[in-house]
Amino acid sequence: MSDTLTVANKLVELCKEGKNMEAINTLYSHHIVSEEVSGGPGMPARMEGIEAVKAKSTWWEENHEVHSAEIAGPFPHGDRFIVFFHYDVTGKGGPMAGKRFKMEEAGLYTVKDGKVTHEQFFYKMG
Repeated sequence: MSDTLTVANKLVELCKEGKNMEAINTLYSHHIVSEEVSGGPGMPARMEGIEAVKAKSTWWEENHEVHSAEIAGPFPHGDRFIVFFHYDVTGKGGPMAGKRFKMEEAGLYTVKDGKVTHEQFFYKMG
C-alpha cells in the first residue's frame, strides 16, 4: 500500500473517531501548509507550520458543538487524496453563537515522505 493511501486511511479512521488532533499530531508534517476558502480576524486563510494548524483545530473545537459528523473517503490520486466532511454543529461564540447549522466541505490532502504536507478545504460560504 502506498504512503498516500496508508496516511489517507489513517486520517479518515481518526476523524471518524473524533480524534482530529491525534491525526494532526501523528500524520502531519511539521511544515504543513493549510488553506481555507477565506480567513478572518486572527485566522488567516493560509497557515504554515504544525503549531498554526493545531491552533486552528483547537479554535474549531472550542467554538463549535458538533452534534454529528460524517466522513467519506478517502479518494486517492497519486500523492493526493480527498475526504468529504458533513457536520451538524452549533456555534458557541461570535456571530454564530447558539445557531445550529449544517456544513459540508471537501479536504484535499497532499502526502510526501509519509506525512501530510498540504491541506486545502473547499466549501460554500453563506
